[in-house]
Amino acid sequence: MTETRSTHQIKAALLDAILPHVAFDGWSQSAYQAAVTEVGVEMALANAICPRGATDLALAFHKRGDAAMIARLQAEDLGALRFRDRIAAGVRFRLEAVEQDKEAVRRGTSLFALPHLAGDGAKAIWGTADAIWTALGDASKDYNWYSKRTLLSGVYGSTVLFWLGDESDGHEATWAFLDRRIDDVMQIEKVKKQVGDSPVLSKLMAGPNWLLGKIKAPTKMDQSDFPGHWSEPPAS
Repeated sequence: MTETRSTHQIKAALLDAILPHVAFDGWSQSAYQAAVTEVGVEMALANAICPRGATDLALAFHKRGDAAMIARLQAEDLGALRFRDRIAAGVRFRLEAVEQDKEAVRRGTSLFALPHLAGDGAKAIWGTADAIWTALGDASKDYNWYSKRTLLSGVYGSTVLFWLGDESDGHEATWAFLDRRIDDVMQIEKVKKQVGDSPVLSKLMAGPNWLLGKIKAPTKMDQSDFPGHWSEPPAS
């Protein structure tokens, strides 16, 4: 039978099909094979779309969560919130986007803890942090572009691990944990401001600040191969 679905449609169907199996078998080859059978696609075509099998679907699952988070950030009216609360909302929306597939997140955390996939896991977390900052209108052009995403990656990663073990009603313990982590980051920003306002410390930091001033945010072309960005195959 001639395949009429686009590669994007097939990949989405494979992801939908594999999720029920992931809860029992993890992001494994057996779960991937079951999904391919259920979707009714030739294994050769499935492998061409997902060369790394279940690993590619795990990354697609993460990207789907990011997309749902971005859509909600764009739909919600966050104007009345402090900026730190908008960031917290982004992390919360991201976790709520996959709340029904919590076991798939747990299994993915184990998958990307493997040494040969740790880079993919770090890249995915960075991508989420970048998506939050971008959706909130971050216009940084210097080293702050990197520092903001680095700090938020740490906040997001630690919050995910807490959330996975949280059994409190409505994940209230997780949201309290998230607030504490963001407060920690805000203390760093407070110290940076104090240093900048201090005549003595600002002079001591003149050299380091000059060097940091040479760091620029990546251009759109640079970001195609920057941590947190990876390209989906074009729909056909």
